[in-house]
Amino acid sequence: MEIWQKILILTWGILSLLFFIKGFIESKEKKNSFSKTPLLSVFGIFVWGDAVIFGLFWIFSSITIILLNDWLLFPLILSVFWFVRSLGETIYWLNQQFSPIKRNPPENLLGYRYFKNDSIWFIYQTIWQCITIISIISTIYFVKIWLK
Repeated sequence: MEIWQKILILTWGILSLLFFIKGFIESKEKKNSFSKTPLLSVFGIFVWGDAVIFGLFWIFSSITIILLNDWLLFPLILSVFWFVRSLGETIYWLNQQFSPIKRNPPENLLGYRYFKNDSIWFIYQTIWQCITIISIISTIYFVKIWLK
């Protein structure tokens, strides 16, 4: 691995550790697991509860990549992660659309001013479906490169 790649992976791992600690404090001490964390979405962390699990996941992924000295594992793990995460988000928003319990009222969602009423939920579904497609294609691509 190049030095910049090692620095990127180490930075990713250290940030993940910090997010894990913050998420643990927010979830356990402050009972704040469902508070949104929009600045952490690149890590797949949408709420503080996510930070506990995904923080650990990214820490161990970073350690594995560094120990194996295999840069290609990083984009491969990222693409597989986003494939699984986006599939889950698609299912989540599909369920939200038909659930009598409204955990995410339409008026509280980003994009509501453009997509009034509950149509915002299927917009979120289709966005996550597009991310799923991109993730599948990138996973296939990175597996091909990694196996060479």
